[in-house]
Amino acid sequence: MLRKAHPLLAASALVACLVAGLFSGAAVAAAAPITGAGSTLIAPLLEGYWIGGFKIKTGDEVTYASVGSGAGITQISARAVDFGASDAPLTSTQETACNGCDEIPWALTATGIGFHLQGVRNLRLSGPVLAEIYLGQITTWNNPAIAKLNPKERLPSTPITVVYRSDGSGDTYAFTNYLSDISKEWATKVGTSTAVSFPTGVGAKGNSGVTSVILETNGAIGYVAASYLVSHQLGAAAIENSAGNFEYPNIKNIENAASQIKKVPANNEEHIVDPSKKYKIAYPISTFTYCIVPTNTTVKEELTKFIEYAIGPGQGFGAALDFAPLPKVVLKGDRSTLNSL
Repeated sequence: MLRKAHPLLAASALVACLVAGLFSGAAVAAAAPITGAGSTLIAPLLEGYWIGGFKIKTGDEVTYASVGSGAGITQISARAVDFGASDAPLTSTQETACNGCDEIPWALTATGIGFHLQGVRNLRLSGPVLAEIYLGQITTWNNPAIAKLNPKERLPSTPITVVYRSDGSGDTYAFTNYLSDISKEWATKVGTSTAVSFPTGVGAKGNSGVTSVILETNGAIGYVAASYLVSHQLGAAAIENSAGNFEYPNIKNIENAASQIKKVPANNEEHIVDPSKKYKIAYPISTFTYCIVPTNTTVKEELTKFIEYAIGPGQGFGAALDFAPLPKVVLKGDRSTLNSL
């Protein structure tokens, strides 16, 4: 169990009981290896559970390079790998460059706000305050705007060290999408993308890089995948949602954000950042992460089997890393896309 600042491991004990059953199944003759590259957000689930479980169940090999969503999109567009992985949907330019690619949402999680501040265990932040921190307008932890949100905490005058992703990142997309939604100034000055020009702070590569900087720097704040908050026991801020409630990226809060999805578009692109106040316990920086597959793939059978495993039995491993189960309506859209490859 992580410290009170982010109680994200409530379901992990249950997952341990599932591992034997989900990894069970007689192995069969191995096919050609499947290769993938991209998102560091999905890496702990994909590399830690899906690849091993799929091999035991089918005998098939999958290799994955955790190089960031931007690099993953580049590699699948060049057909250097069999699939890409991105936490951001393809832009129209990327879709054209990929020359016939489908995107399949295969996991649901969140981008968390990690922090390291000596003497402070519980931290509440609002979207506008986060935007001001990342715009370089709030520079110390005892700033009145932060203090107002945290009346029970004795906030030090420690300088804030802003940490961001230096590589193309789906977490950057989710985070900047959120900031653009709640701050007109952010939307105008910085905008939303997998890679933006941050006005202040220090960059680090991958979720692991951002995590390391936060752990090593008193006063640091950074956005990282929820699974990294869990595995590294980082302090996590509770973020104010549209209903005025402060929520952590726990599974129930991610599920509540995703419950707004009632219909899936033909391209499977989903947006669940900052749900309306109707979703009272929603974590506002929740996100789907996508598998990007060429429609003319030369490994259709093998790749289809792996994706079916990921969106089927593989979902059972998610709770250990703060991945919520995919909504039924999303699963229906995924299977429809797989059938059309």
